[in-house]
Amino acid sequence: MTIQVGDTFPGGTLLRVGENGPEAVDTAELGKGRTVIFGLPGAYTGTCTNAHMPSFIRTAQQFRDKGISRIVCLTVNDPFVCDAWAKSTGAPEAGIEVLADADGSVTKALGLDFDAPPAGLFGRCQRFAALLRDGKVEVIDVEDSPGTCSVSAGEALLEKA
Repeated sequence: MTIQVGDTFPGGTLLRVGENGPEAVDTAELGKGRTVIFGLPGAYTGTCTNAHMPSFIRTAQQFRDKGISRIVCLTVNDPFVCDAWAKSTGAPEAGIEVLADADGSVTKALGLDFDAPPAGLFGRCQRFAALLRDGKVEVIDVEDSPGTCSVSAGEALLEKA
């Protein structure tokens, strides 16, 4: 079942590259205060790189002005790919964390996993944007198609924050 408004964000472990290599990030950390989390099919893919991430980079300060303490991008990639992609997009400078759901377990727990064999995508995350407050989903919007970035764009979520 797909996560809904009012649900608690699922428990699990995501990864990021730290000073000494991959570091675990417990999803419970995402539940402190108000957090924006957006998920996408994959680093370096067209819509993710050219539309989705840029929409959150453009709106990052406006989210912070509304009391959002953390902005997180979730993608089913390994942490090294996430780190390189984050740097190439300017996400760290905007204060956006790109976290790897390397085994896709968090994406599956969200009920947002999908396969697109013609594009070579398996076990990927549907494109979504959500606002969490103390671990509970206040807002979540999921795109109908992985190549679309409208209801999940930073500007669309900002209107609901």
